[in-house]
Amino acid sequence: MTQEQFARYSFLLDRTARKVKQYAQQQFKSGDFDVTVDQWLVLKNLSGNQLLSQTELAQLVFKDHPTLTRIIDLLCKKGYVERVPHPQDRRSFQLHLTDLGTEKVIELRPKILEIREKAWENLSDTDFEEFKRILNTIYKNLGGQDIE
Repeated sequence: MTQEQFARYSFLLDRTARKVKQYAQQQFKSGDFDVTVDQWLVLKNLSGNQLLSQTELAQLVFKDHPTLTRIIDLLCKKGYVERVPHPQDRRSFQLHLTDLGTEKVIELRPKILEIREKAWENLSDTDFEEFKRILNTIYKNLGGQDIE
């Protein structure tokens, strides 16, 4: 394969990822979800875990610390997330969903599944499995670990 082909495929990958996120963000706005796509990622990951440090959460959502701090600040202002002092380290804190945050996740989960399904329309299970295999290979080639 030539460098030009690699560049074309990289462009397709980037273009598609941007379109998926753009489509989701449009749906979040028109659906009046009261959160952005990035804020949803934080809520969803906090809902699947008891208490997380900001470092642990940053790794789960692939965000740097300053960006994640801004997202957490907004979610705290909305009453969806709370910072709790760390029991062993008084200099740090842990994050968890408030009751309101848990309600928001329960409310949004089915709507977000519908949004995600739009991107996968007209693809078979075989298409999806091959796509997943290819993406995981690219990810591992760049030093990442396999994600299911």
